[in-house]
Amino acid sequence: MKQNIPFAKVFIGENERKYLNEVLESGWLTTAGKALELERRFAEAVGATYACAVNSCTAALHLGIEALGIQPGDKVFVPSMTFTASAEVIRYMQADPIFVDTEYRSNLITPEILEAAIKKHPDVRFIVIVHFGGQAVDLDQILPLCKKHNIRVLEDAAHAFPAKRNGKWVGSQGDVSCFSFYANKTITTGEGGMLVTNDEQLYKRAKVMRLHGINRDVWDRFTAKTPSWEYDVVEAGYKYNMPDINAAIGLGQLEQAELFRKERQRAAEYYTERLSDLNSIDLPLIHVANDEHAWHLYPIILKPSAKVSRNAFIEKMSEAGIGTSVHYKPLHQMTYYKERYHLNSADYPNAEKTWQGNVSLPIFAFMKEEELAYICDTVRAILE
Repeated sequence: MKQNIPFAKVFIGENERKYLNEVLESGWLTTAGKALELERRFAEAVGATYACAVNSCTAALHLGIEALGIQPGDKVFVPSMTFTASAEVIRYMQADPIFVDTEYRSNLITPEILEAAIKKHPDVRFIVIVHFGGQAVDLDQILPLCKKHNIRVLEDAAHAFPAKRNGKWVGSQGDVSCFSFYANKTITTGEGGMLVTNDEQLYKRAKVMRLHGINRDVWDRFTAKTPSWEYDVVEAGYKYNMPDINAAIGLGQLEQAELFRKERQRAAEYYTERLSDLNSIDLPLIHVANDEHAWHLYPIILKPSAKVSRNAFIEKMSEAGIGTSVHYKPLHQMTYYKERYHLNSADYPNAEKTWQGNVSLPIFAFMKEEELAYICDTVRAILE
């Protein structure tokens, strides 16, 4: 029988409601104690020294780019196979993205890809590393290469909480790491994000720029003995703070993060077992089986030999009541970047090969086995 299975689904527990009620009853709805607590707990969870809660991952990326000191005319490596936020924040600073290809099936930057990019663009001093779908880039190999060439690292970890590579948490290694708590992410605050770093100066800069360039947080201004109007504007900042209403939801979600991850891992393993014999698709490439994969996405790639096109496949899945998505149309294909930088698709063969057939299957916590079986049976029926 036909089922209705969304692409993503949010699970809210009792603690989210409890913390949210505490905020509502306090009468203080904007950034305050709950946001500070979320920062503390999140930094602890990823092994970072500092965390700065914001209203989106894009805000975190912008603050990170700004704190790193990127100037107009600077060049920044960024993968083409990513969401536009990874590159648009570079343009916010009037700098220029230098797009690079990614590894087929993992959509990750590899040392070989980065070495080739550095050889072609030796003047680049910044890179945005994207941890794709929940799998982490191998920073143990990438970071020494960046250090050798004086390249500072911003990690776009929107997909990657909680994820590990070589036993190290994403968020504990680069200059700055940025996470997303959007509604379909591995944990959510509805809208929200987090910047983490081990660099005190980067943290202080991001914290000041997060709220209008004011040198005192709102909560500090209204809880300290110093009058609330005693503050200074030290820079032309932004309005990126996370309200306590959102942070309250995040605290409850954070407490369940590992349970959610294990649930998505279970779904991913089911897909892999049931679909691995299909010759018409490529499944995600997993580099190290005992690392912790966040499994934000389960992307498959339809091969040219498949009996249906990617778009026809998505339509047939929708007819069967199954939600899917595409991650992503590569940025070198997007009009703004393609025309501004005169990009050639031939320079990104793996991203092109992925784009022609990529489809993300539903993956979320507490998927029922009958749902997973229905999805796999439907995939097989369409392709066979």
